[in-house]
Amino acid sequence: MRHPIFVILCLGGAVTLSACNKGPSDAEVQRAARGVNVIDESNLNDLMLTAGSPQEAVAYFQRTLAENPDRIDLMRGLAKSLVRDKKPTEAAIVWAKVAKHPQATNADLVNYADALIRNGKWDAAEKVLDSVPPTYETFKRYRLEAMVADSNKEWKKADSFYETAVGLTTRPSGVLNNWGFSKLTRGDYADAERLFAEALKYNPDLFTAKNNLVLARGAQRNYVLPVVPMTQVERAHLLHTMALAAIKQGDVVTGKSLLKEAIDTNPQYFEAAVRSLRALENNVSN
Repeated sequence: MRHPIFVILCLGGAVTLSACNKGPSDAEVQRAARGVNVIDESNLNDLMLTAGSPQEAVAYFQRTLAENPDRIDLMRGLAKSLVRDKKPTEAAIVWAKVAKHPQATNADLVNYADALIRNGKWDAAEKVLDSVPPTYETFKRYRLEAMVADSNKEWKKADSFYETAVGLTTRPSGVLNNWGFSKLTRGDYADAERLFAEALKYNPDLFTAKNNLVLARGAQRNYVLPVVPMTQVERAHLLHTMALAAIKQGDVVTGKSLLKEAIDTNPQYFEAAVRSLRALENNVSN
């Protein structure tokens, strides 16, 4: 009684084996090839955005986008590459097209606002940010909101946005430096000094924060360099900044002394400091 069943199972196995040995159809091969091409292209896009030179990336995305003009991922790639290539005007034009695409996201709108800010178009950037739902909360969005509020001298809003942005990133050195500079322009020197020092805790190599920290201290007539990691060349440049801050405050003798120290500290010829010292001495003699 079991033999017929066994024969049927064997025949079924033979049929299955025959099907496995049969070569794939042309349609199946084309589908597989398309899948591999998409994966390869996706990897290449990511590679061009990160490892390739900005110029090469721009050329690649322009060429690929010409062949696929409706692809939003290629538009994004081109826009980001143009930003990397320091071509904000062209980047803003591409981001504007991305923002109008049916598949555009809130992140695209934020990137568009960023490009507008890089072009100095603050009002346009504010309008774009206003179109982003308040429920979309990201570090970049709040950093840009803070910068726009700063440009409008809306200090309370700026402080609130900066504080929110700091809480949304594990690397807040840049935004802390921006916040500190905002405080510096308002004349809140003590708070600016605190924010610059905090920025350096997260990134001890951020020279802009070191220079701003010296400016904040100089504005308070504190002409002692902060205790932060610095190279000999950085020390010379910070002494130069401190000297200029002292001269601006009217402390000319201190400024002259700091200029001389900056010149002696720099391992190379410090043209800017020498020029400042000569100008100061000429003014004093006159």
